[in-house]
Amino acid sequence: MKKFNLDEAKIVQGRELAGQIADQVQTYINAHSTVTVERAVLRLLGIDGVDEAGVPLVNGVVEQLQKTGALGKGAMYWVVNAMLTVQQTPQQIAELAVRGQLVLEQLPEKAVEEIAKLADSLAGSALSKIRSRREERKNLISRLGKGPEPMLYVIVATGNVYEDAVQAQAAARQGADIIAVIRTTGQSLLDYVPYGPTTTGFGGTYATQENFRIIRQALDEVGQEVNRYIYLTNYCSGLCMPEIAVMGAFERLDVMLNDSMYGIIFRDINMKRTFVDQFFSRLVNGYAGIIINTGEDNYLTTADAIEAAHTVLASELINEQFAFRCGMVSEQLGLGHAFEIDPQTPNGFLYELAHAQLIREVFPNSPIKYMPPTKYMTGNIFKGHVQDALFNVCSIMTGQGLHLLGMLTEAIHTPHIQDRFLSIQSAKYIFNNMRDLSNEIYYRPDGFIEQRARKVLDNTVGLLEQIADIGLMQALSKGYFADIARTPEGGKGLEGVFDKAAGYLNPFIGLMLKGGRQND
Repeated sequence: MKKFNLDEAKIVQGRELAGQIADQVQTYINAHSTVTVERAVLRLLGIDGVDEAGVPLVNGVVEQLQKTGALGKGAMYWVVNAMLTVQQTPQQIAELAVRGQLVLEQLPEKAVEEIAKLADSLAGSALSKIRSRREERKNLISRLGKGPEPMLYVIVATGNVYEDAVQAQAAARQGADIIAVIRTTGQSLLDYVPYGPTTTGFGGTYATQENFRIIRQALDEVGQEVNRYIYLTNYCSGLCMPEIAVMGAFERLDVMLNDSMYGIIFRDINMKRTFVDQFFSRLVNGYAGIIINTGEDNYLTTADAIEAAHTVLASELINEQFAFRCGMVSEQLGLGHAFEIDPQTPNGFLYELAHAQLIREVFPNSPIKYMPPTKYMTGNIFKGHVQDALFNVCSIMTGQGLHLLGMLTEAIHTPHIQDRFLSIQSAKYIFNNMRDLSNEIYYRPDGFIEQRARKVLDNTVGLLEQIADIGLMQALSKGYFADIARTPEGGKGLEGVFDKAAGYLNPFIGLMLKGGRQND
């Protein structure tokens, strides 16, 4: 329900400008690929496992092709050509190549049409597996139902996947609807995906396909018990985001943190690498029916939440346009924002209401991801619990979709089970008692809240005009978002970006673009 009298033409203008900005970058994306996109393609073909040194086979194959300058045609080209030549499976070819018993680029090259035909067949088979996992989710939700919005989103982060499974089930029994297994510190900077189940991690647990499987199984079990489908979230970001997207699609994850600019700004990953990687990862997520979460909430931890409010909306509009170009639909876009205004600010809650309601109205069909206060949590657990309560009130008043629970022990330690229990109980109490409040209230026309929303929208359009004029890469180099500046040639991972050569082969792109929206 719209509550603000906003200038709809400005919202349309904002989207058009964001589209222009995304199109400028898309030209670069279309002409390039990366080592992790190619590794993701090999994972889609079923290549898995590690060599004797623990190096993933997909890394070994891609590194060899890159070293000899053959990667420009795409890893799939050489693997399919080898399949036609030596009559082996992709897995067997990868094992032979990594052991040095097969040099892919030195094999006789088959006819282009023959290679393309087999590649299309292999890609279709791989995507059918993803469709089947998507159908599983749909059937389970149809049978079990899911939690009401705002859905309660709880983080688990022990470092040990087996302990994560125990705590995830406990949180679901207490009322959590979405479980996020936060990723271990620093994994976003690894240019490979660790293998197998892991029991060590700092501030989180390694994102591996086996860990995904373990947690998915645990949540499916507890979902049957509580008669509610429990969503699983992980982190599809960093230097391996396309590969993690594939792993998540195969293991039926439901939500992925998958921002187009977060890694650039907060992890200093090269922007050219990130833009190409986010495109392919979102193709996979879109095709798999996964909801993505974006990271605009983080902007307000380094920039002032009042002064920088318009940068959040501008980034959300850009993220939306990037996602649309990957075949995603609005219902898959968990665009991020946060309750981060200094609690000492007079009328701070009114500002928060204005920002939250504005974003809800600009993106009416998206399950907005609303983040709790963190920047101004002091360690005073009693005050922190009240701050979280106000956050809960704002969320239910403005109809948010994915509500990441605040923890009263924020800024003290990784939350214990009892901390999560108190946070879940507080949110459930407030949501139940205020369930229909949003339908009962209106904001005073031209009052403080509505005027604030209009000002943020005006500033957003102005910022997008500037970015459209200079280009997104230049805007990032000037620190337009989060007050952090990055350069197009700087950061980690640029060496993994390459020009697509004539004859580059990756049928997944066309097939997923064609089939993504049709799956809905």
